[in-house]
Amino acid sequence: MCARPRKGLRNCDVAPAQKYGYTHLSAGDLLRDERKRPGSQYGELIENYIKEGEIVPVEITISLLKRAMDQTMAANSQKNKFLIDGFPRNEDNLQGWNKTMDGKTDVSFVLFFDCDNEICIGRCLERGKSSGRSDDNRESLEKRIHTYLQSTKPIIDLYERMGKVRKVDASKSVDELECLK
Repeated sequence: MCARPRKGLRNCDVAPAQKYGYTHLSAGDLLRDERKRPGSQYGELIENYIKEGEIVPVEITISLLKRAMDQTMAANSQKNKFLIDGFPRNEDNLQGWNKTMDGKTDVSFVLFFDCDNEICIGRCLERGKSSGRSDDNRESLEKRIHTYLQSTKPIIDLYERMGKVRKVDASKSVDELECLK
């Protein structure tokens, strides 16, 4: 699942997963959890990348995603469909995923939440008033949007050429979006 940074529609990430029997995994949540985990060898590194609006090294993100997938399937072997939120974010992520997960997973589709930059920034700044997140500020958001345009959008375009992109107009309010119904 891909979108511009901070599209601000968290329920739209989880609702389709639950509705269609997928387990929702957020790369960002996994990274933030790892960053906070006492004794994490990656915590400080993750913090620096997130603060700078840069993409965390692929090996770290894939290891966290793979661990979450393995734990989910170990707890319930029927839970073998995943909606991965916020990954891949660039060509390096895509190549790392293909190398690590080749033969183990199949990307059926990419769910793309399309939204104007200013709407994303506005939603995030509003969320920032109560989130306490270090990256909910205009400077970090503008860096993230630049990174998105340079690195993530080409990946979405690639999947679109493969016929695997399903677009959702995320400029609507949460109440107006069909993915929640």
